[in-house]
Amino acid sequence: MLEHGGNLNDAVRHYGRPLQDWVDLSTGINPRFYPVPQIANHAWHRLPEKSDDLLIAAQAYYEAPRMLAVAGTQAAIQALPRLRPPSRVIVSAPSYAEHAYQWRQHGHQVTELPYAELNAAVAAADVVVICNPNNPTGAGMLPQTLMPWAEQMQRKGGWLVVDEAFADTLPAASVAACTARPGLIVLRSVGKFFGLAGLRLGFVAAEENLLIQLENYLGPWTISGPAQQIACAALNDREWQSDTRTYLRQQGERLRSLLRAQGYRSSGTDLFQWCADTDLQMQTEELWRHMAEQGIWLRLFKHAARGLRFGLPADEMAWQRLEQAFELWSLRK
Repeated sequence: MLEHGGNLNDAVRHYGRPLQDWVDLSTGINPRFYPVPQIANHAWHRLPEKSDDLLIAAQAYYEAPRMLAVAGTQAAIQALPRLRPPSRVIVSAPSYAEHAYQWRQHGHQVTELPYAELNAAVAAADVVVICNPNNPTGAGMLPQTLMPWAEQMQRKGGWLVVDEAFADTLPAASVAACTARPGLIVLRSVGKFFGLAGLRLGFVAAEENLLIQLENYLGPWTISGPAQQIACAALNDREWQSDTRTYLRQQGERLRSLLRAQGYRSSGTDLFQWCADTDLQMQTEELWRHMAEQGIWLRLFKHAARGLRFGLPADEMAWQRLEQAFELWSLRK
């Protein structure tokens, strides 16, 4: 399997520091997660039938005409390549590595291209996959750019797959509202903005026939009863969503300012910041190792994209530990 953030047990084993003594900044997950409501007893006892209430809540929140709930967007990322014959697939790079990996696993011809080269390559592709905004760099594309690609894909029976896992703080960037048209597929995640990665819940927005194919492939009872109830509450809670967007804007700016004070340029979203190898004066692995020695766990990228991704600290104590770790790093430099 590919390596991902959130692998805190690896840090515990390697550095011998107890789990509770780590500040985990290795993911882009909101550290102030949605307060889980009381779960009804029947959610544990009954088989989890498909919830109309959940789909109504999701379609209203994401402004999508039709959606399918899946066990995390990873389930859709793994399933979609199985629903097409061998195809020419363009994947934005650097990006979430599972996209290219899963399409290759199922016999498709995959080319990874930087964002600047995508427009010229769309005409020759059967499938285009893009993260918007991108993980880990935070790069993004406007709907005005993406929708002509979707139209090209529609005309030739292809797909434009847009992974919007980090789009909750940038609702104007979403193309989920346009997914009634064939060929446009949007993936959304409950794990990032709502901080509920443990639910393993995401949604696919697409036209009806494709959603039926995907649902038939994934099979019944894919979303647990408790997950359905929790997600319904979160997706309907407009006050919490508004307050959280304000909180994340403030925290995101604080993280950007901290990195800037260290002399590092960064890009990203309100949920994470990305520093490329060149932004870190080619000291990426040294800084990552130093932070780990201080009990700060970051996501190190060593291959297509060399750099570090910083998630948000969960509380003031975590912020202080990060700031102190940077102070020690400045003394070492």
